[in-house]
Amino acid sequence: MSSQVSDEVAPGVTLRGFLTLALPALGVLAAEPLYLLLDVAVVGRLGADALAGLAMGALVLGLVSTQLTFLSYGTTARAARMFGAGRRGDAVNEGVQATWMAVVIGTVLAAAVFTTASPLLSLLAGDGEIAADAGQWLRIAILGTPLILITLAGNGWMRGVQDTMRPLRCVLAGLAVSAVLCPVLVFGLLGAPEWGLAGSAVANLVGQVLAAALFIWALVAERQSLAPQWPVMRAQLSMARDLVLRSLGFQACFLSAAAVAARFGAPALAAHQVVLQLWNFITLTLDSLAIAAQAMIGAALGAAQVTHARRLAWRITGWSLGLAAALAAAIALLAPVLPKVFTDDGSVLAEIGSVWWLFALLIPLGGVAFALDGVLLGSGDVAFLRTATLASAVLGFLPLIWLSLMLGWGLTGIWWGLVLFMALRVVAVLWRTASGKWAVPGSVRA
Repeated sequence: MSSQVSDEVAPGVTLRGFLTLALPALGVLAAEPLYLLLDVAVVGRLGADALAGLAMGALVLGLVSTQLTFLSYGTTARAARMFGAGRRGDAVNEGVQATWMAVVIGTVLAAAVFTTASPLLSLLAGDGEIAADAGQWLRIAILGTPLILITLAGNGWMRGVQDTMRPLRCVLAGLAVSAVLCPVLVFGLLGAPEWGLAGSAVANLVGQVLAAALFIWALVAERQSLAPQWPVMRAQLSMARDLVLRSLGFQACFLSAAAVAARFGAPALAAHQVVLQLWNFITLTLDSLAIAAQAMIGAALGAAQVTHARRLAWRITGWSLGLAAALAAAIALLAPVLPKVFTDDGSVLAEIGSVWWLFALLIPLGGVAFALDGVLLGSGDVAFLRTATLASAVLGFLPLIWLSLMLGWGLTGIWWGLVLFMALRVVAVLWRTASGKWAVPGSVRA
């Protein structure tokens, strides 16, 4: 096994070989945002109020799930190092333990959000009608939290053993079911009841059940112990601390942005939702390269190939920047037509137009930031990423968000805050990567 892994991460990695890992990861990452864009397009036909309710409900569900990304990224980092050191069984066991944590943590979070949905949404949305619509959607969708986290854990260990095809099949199966059910249940097609916004949440939940079941079956098929092991979970939680704090920095920014956008009215919040979902799609597209980087960097360091890991980091960054530039050009060219795919409301379209060029500007910055995030996550350098993210949030994004509310800058001020946030992150990860301090060899980072 050791010689096989050494060949897989050998210094002669080509773009084609790298894309063998990255493209299936892209499918996994892009599938969820694509479904959310379909969801936005379907619900958008119900009007600005329903779309704003979906925006706020989806924001809270996203907060709950993305706060636990250590189940994916942390598991990948640990599993990849073990895989690189020839310890595949231990790498899979990381997935077993992450799945146990997903079930327990997900159940607790789902119960907590379900019981506090009304006051939470009233605090965030301000507008009573938006909060009511959001609550209708969220109380159904939040029940899928353990299922979402099981999917994160499954993606994590499979990426760690450099298998990105099985996660793609599992995720696509679940999302295909959701995509078919969404318009059927929202509009009452094919003889189904017309549930409106609630139909969107039910479709989401059914797809999550199928995807989670497939990931659990994949673990069972590995034919090794499925018993919980506290020492392994404790080691995962040690890395999780920094990743959770990093996620909190992201969520404080995006919750603040949504709360401020809601104060500018339903059209502003609806426009923010449309552009934010497009941005999420772009970022996750670029993140597919980062995931391949994470798996390869972790395996290289697990095999003690430090020089190769450093060279690979810069090579991946160049590839990611090239893709980002192409995506930015496409977004700029599609400015007159793409927003109309998601809504025909004139007030919402006007708000979208006010931030479209800032959205395009963000993409090349993301190409660098996400690639080097993947490098540092693959090396287990999560403490630095935590500090860099929190500092960028406090110095960049948050001040401009709240100044936008105080000074009436609208969505433009909010999205300038995101540009500054991303620029500060780029500076930080470039400096850290150039320092070489992240490249620590061994099957487990000290």
